[in-house]
This record gives sequence, structure tokens and C-alpha cells, in this order.
Amino acid sequence: MPQFLSCLLIFISRESALGVKEAGQELVYKQQDSQRSGGMECDAMNGVNGSIAPYVEAFDRLLNGSVAEFLRHSKILEGDVKTHAEMVRAAFQAQRSFLVLASQCQEPQENEVAVLLKPISEKIQEIQNFRERNRGSQMFNHLSAVSESIPALGWITVSPKPGPYVKEMNDAATFYTNRVLKDYKHSDTRHVDWVKSYLNIWSDLQAYIKEHHTTGLTWSKTGPVASPTSMRSVLTSGSCPSSTPPPPPPPPGPPPIFDTETPPKDEGTASRSALFAQLNQGEAITKGLRHVSDDQKTHKNPSLRAQGPPARSPTKSHTPSPTSPKNSPQQSHAPVLELEGKKWRVEYQEDKNDLVITNTELKQVAYIFKCNKSTLQIKGKINSITIDNCKKFGLVFDNVVGIVEVINSRDIQIQVMGKVPTISINKTEGCHIYLSEESLDCEIVSAKSSEMNILIPQDGDYKEFPVPEQFKTAWDGSKLVTEPAEIVG
Repeated sequence: MPQFLSCLLIFISRESALGVKEAGQELVYKQQDSQRSGGMECDAMNGVNGSIAPYVEAFDRLLNGSVAEFLRHSKILEGDVKTHAEMVRAAFQAQRSFLVLASQCQEPQENEVAVLLKPISEKIQEIQNFRERNRGSQMFNHLSAVSESIPALGWITVSPKPGPYVKEMNDAATFYTNRVLKDYKHSDTRHVDWVKSYLNIWSDLQAYIKEHHTTGLTWSKTGPVASPTSMRSVLTSGSCPSSTPPPPPPPPGPPPIFDTETPPKDEGTASRSALFAQLNQGEAITKGLRHVSDDQKTHKNPSLRAQGPPARSPTKSHTPSPTSPKNSPQQSHAPVLELEGKKWRVEYQEDKNDLVITNTELKQVAYIFKCNKSTLQIKGKINSITIDNCKKFGLVFDNVVGIVEVINSRDIQIQVMGKVPTISINKTEGCHIYLSEESLDCEIVSAKSSEMNILIPQDGDYKEFPVPEQFKTAWDGSKLVTEPAEIVG
């Protein structure tokens, strides 16, 4: 199955039709259709005769084990973490329904698979949107760990090696779980237990995939071909319908599969969805092209060069695309600079070079989000500073006792006036750090970043030193040894 479906999984949306509830440390699944007789339980959902596929049984053990343990630890932390965990539970339940379908039905065409993935994709999107709506949460690192790794549920579309895909998503979570451990390791072990329980989910899922779906999801070789009708049948009766086609639906019929009135998406999601739509046209993608004769080509008709740019022909091929910036203006947000509890929030600042934070305390942190072409000065001593999704942003600060982090940003300049023990740069293009004499022992940690330079004070001026971006790794007979690679040119 093509790997692009694992990306498409994130963008399709549909509400899952099955509910889940927690009983102690076990998950008990039940159908929403309360009128169905017999009260069929989890062990009898997978077949007309009450049989259950071995790999669905194994998935149930994962749900009743590591997933239930994660829910228990999330419930202890309460608040946003508990709410987020309930969404994770619903996402795993949606995946179980898909596995039940695959165990009873034959694999359909690719476009049908995309439709069947809607319940899972909606749950993934819900989890990620919750994190975006709660950037001011004190548990933001917890929410980020889950949000960054939950796409691992897309392993069902990855072939031939879904296991490494899950590991890659797990690695994305550890960036944030390491922050949680750093903040709570010596102060609140409940958060440490939460981290362990969450990472155990993906470790157990990798083991499950290795045992039952090593080269990709295993579909049934018998039964009807999977379809939206068979998915609805699984959700309501626990089994695929027979091969006999169902009677036609009564008028006006079901709504179209791809509803044009989908919920609003962010600009990046809309762009990627439009891209997949274009790719799926196949040979029809060239139908919108217009033939240009030689007399209309400027390189073959010099007289056209003296004229202005040609007027656009009123054809469909020049109709603005859905991803045009004019048709999808960026949502404006009110700029924020305020102290919320112990967190300084600096958000959506544009072309502001006089931003100043004073009267800081050691317990306070600063979170800077989506600020462009602006400069902020933080006076005094503060616990930590995070710069997230900023462009052309400058930061000047006195002292930080914890860490300064730069994430998903571009063209960042940081000047340290006093001391800072650690500066972390992740997924950033362009970062210049001016160290003071007092902060020369600062550790710089970087990952997936480029154009990083450290400027060291020397003789009243600064000397620039680039941070290596390219490395070479070799086996020395007992272990791997990695060192920066010198660029020869």
C-alpha cells in the first residue's frame, strides 16, 4: 500500500461510531447501538460465530495493558493530561475497529482504504488540535509528546516495514518527554511514571507489529471486500456483511463521501490536502493545460517582449487554486505580552522592537510563540525561555537558571548578557547566539537544524564559530564513533 496514505490519514475526518469506557485497569468495549440484542462483548465482536482473529486478541491485550496503564497515570495528573488521554483512548478504539474489519474483509482499492481511515484520522486530528488550543497549559510538554507521536497509528497504511515508522514517531515524543523528566524528575514522580507508561505504549505496539504485521497490515483472504458499508456493519453488529450486496438505500441516499463543507483547516493542512487531490488526478492532471502556439511565445516572437506581461486568459486553468493566499488569508491574532501565573506569554508580536519584561522571578518561565520581526529583552533572572514558531526574532536576556530552547523557528538571534547553562536548538533554520564572558561554559544542544553560529567575545569584538551540521560515523570494532565531517571544497 503506498506510503502517502499514512500522510493522508492525518487529513481525512469522520466521527468514530464506537464508545469506550474504562473499568479499573481494563478497557471494556461496547457498541453505541444500545438496542442490539445479546449484549455482545469485546471477545465476540470479531465474527458471526463469536470467533476472534488472533491479531485482534493481541491488540486487545495491548489495550488492556499499556494503554490502560497510561490512562490510569493520566487520570492521576488530571486536567488537560486526563482529557488528552481520553482522546488517545478513542483513537486506539477506532484503530481496533479497523483491525476487526481487516480480519474479516478483503483489502479494497486504495481510494476505499482512505475512506475507511476517516474515523482514525479524525481522532488524530482532534488530539493535535487540542494541543494547539492549549499552548498556555502548564502541561504543554505532556500534550506535545502525545500530539507529536500519535500519528504512529498510521502504521496500518505503511508497507513493507510499519514497525520502524512507529519507532520514528516514538522518537518524536521523546523530545518532549525528556523535558517532562527534566522538570519533574526530582519533584513529582507521578509525571515520571506518566512518561514511562506513555512510551511503553509505542514499545508494545512495535512488538505487536513485529509479531503480527511484520511487512504490513494483514487483511483477510476471504469474505467481502471492505467498504464503508462493511465498516458500519462491524461497528454495529461486530462482523462484516455477507458477500450479497445490500439493498439500495432509500432516497435521498447517503451524503457524499468527501463532503465539501469540511471543518476549517490550517493553511498547511489545506495545502497538503490540495496537493494530494492534484496527484490523484492521474493523467487528467494535464487536462487544464492550454496549448500555446509559436506566435504567442516571447522567445520566438520578439515583438511580444516589448509589451507588458500577457493578460491571463479567462480559462479554468487560471482560476485561483484553493491554496491561493488571497483566498485563505491568515487568521489575525491579538498580540499578547502578559504574566499568566508563573509563565510570561509573548505571542503574535509583529514588527515590535521595544518589547521588555522586567520584575522577573526565579520561578517564572517565558514562552514566546509566533513572533515575527520583533525583539524582546528580559531583565533579571528567570527559570527558562522557549522560542516557538518565530521568524526574524531577537532575544536579549540577563540570566537563565534552566534552559533556553528554540523550536520550529527561523532567523533567530540570541544575546546572553549574564549566564545560561544550556541552549537547545531544534528544527530551526538560522540561529545566531552571542555568548557573554560569563556564559562561555554554556552547552549547545542541536537537532534537525541548520545555519547555526556561536559568537564568542574576543578582544572587544565577537568571533563567529559555526555549529557542525554534517557528521560521519564509523565502526571502531566495538562501537559506533561519530564526529563532525569536514567539508572539502
